[in-house]
Parts: sequence; structure tokens; C-alpha cells
Amino acid sequence: MCERRAVENHLEVNRANWDDRAAAHAASPGYAVDRFVADPAYLSEVVRFDLPRLGDVAGLRGVHLQCHIGTDTISLHRLGARMTGLDFSPASLTQARRLAEHTGAAVDFVRSDVYDAPAALGWGAFDLVYTGVGALCWLPDIRRWAQVVAALLRPGGRLFLREGHPMLWALDDARDDGLLTVEHPYFERPEPTEWDEPGTYVETDATFTHNRTYEWNHGLGEVVTALLDVGFRLTMLVEHDSAPWDALPGRTTADEHGEHRLRDRPWRLPQTYTLQAVRTA
Repeated sequence: MCERRAVENHLEVNRANWDDRAAAHAASPGYAVDRFVADPAYLSEVVRFDLPRLGDVAGLRGVHLQCHIGTDTISLHRLGARMTGLDFSPASLTQARRLAEHTGAAVDFVRSDVYDAPAALGWGAFDLVYTGVGALCWLPDIRRWAQVVAALLRPGGRLFLREGHPMLWALDDARDDGLLTVEHPYFERPEPTEWDEPGTYVETDATFTHNRTYEWNHGLGEVVTALLDVGFRLTMLVEHDSAPWDALPGRTTADEHGEHRLRDRPWRLPQTYTLQAVRTA
């Protein structure tokens, strides 16, 4: 019964968590809002990491699902795409719109749950769907997500996804003995994993009130199969040994771009992956 209630109210619980953290994220050095304002050519490190894979997006009509405070959205705009950002957190969108105003970026930001995105934005309206790191874990059903992406794209449009690797999400990140141990689900489960953690993933002195979240993992095969089943053709799948945040505190080292790798034999663990797929029908 508790697990069922958790699934039913996960949106409001998770939204409260993101609303609570939006202003702190915008003020943190990790999101580099000041650099966006000061330098019209600045791109987020997440987008910059994937520039060799992203290709030319100039002139494309794109939507960034689960855009949070909009730094990746505005980066894609700076690369020439006509961007819309979508998120379910009103506080996050307040920060995103403020950043767009301060940078002069002509980006629309729309409040909606991901699963309602086609109704909010239009069916077949986009050339590009972009989803960044740490998005899919908030969604209980990866098959439904793939249907949404297909509904948003015109035939021939493409999905660009960089996401935390499901192997990383399955690890116990609290161990202090250096061992990599599998503690959490790798595959999608009906019930979520419940977390109650007071902090956040960026540097901040802020304290938060809403600390509970519900999350789901989705195996790599589940993500790929969900896309294939709704008419996508996979064009890229690259696994990376790094993540743009410190996913395993005390066990990683960061490079000059903020990508964290295991200090000890980083080739043991995929931390993120980049996937591209084209809607064929």
C-alpha cells in the first residue's frame, strides 16, 4: 500500500523537491549562470561535452524535455536551434525564463509533465528532441516516454539523449571502502526507489525543506527497445566513463570540464551514455 501511494503522488513529491532547489541551482557555480550572462558564446559543459556527436542543429526546431533551469536549452539556442524548454517545476521555469531574459535568448519555456508534452506543444512539431543527464530516472514508464518522443517528432526528426548510465544508478554510492557494489534496481520496476536526502548535486550553502524523492531506473536495453518499438532507428550509442557531477563522492577525480571519473581504473564503470535515434515512421 505504501509503494502504491508513492507511485500515485510521485509527481507532487518530486516537483516539491525540484521547486525547493531551483534558486540554489541557479546561484551555484555548477550551473555557471553568470558565465552565460557575461559571455554570449558560452555553452553548458554538458552540451559542450557532446558537441562532436551533436552535429549541426542550426535552424532545427527543438524541444528540451525536463529542461530544469534552461542552461542546456539556451546552449542549443546559441548553436542555432529554435528551442522550447519543457519542465514540470514552476520554480525551475522561473529561473529558466530569467536566464533567457538576461541573455537575450529567444527561447520559450512551457510548464508540463513530460507525458503530457504532445498535448502541450503539438504532435509532430519538432525536428529535435533533446534530453539531458539525470532526466529519465524521474519517469516511471520508459515505454510511455518513447511514445511521447515519437509523438513530438516529425518523420525524420531525431532524439538526442545523454543520460546517467543505469549501471551507475544501480550502485551503492554511500560505501566508503572503495568497492563498487550493486544495491539498487538496474531494470525498471513498478515501485520506485524512495530517497530522503537533504542536499543536492551542486555546491550550495542552502538548506532545503522537501528532501524526499521517488525515482526509477531503466536498463539500457529497455531504453533502446522502447524506442525501436515506436519506430525509431538507432544511429548512435556511446557509453562514457565519466559524468558531469560527482556521482561517487570520494572515489572520483574531475577534469577541467567538470567530468568526473573513477580515480581507480575508470574503465571499469560506464557512468553516462549518449544515444541518438531517428524517427522513421
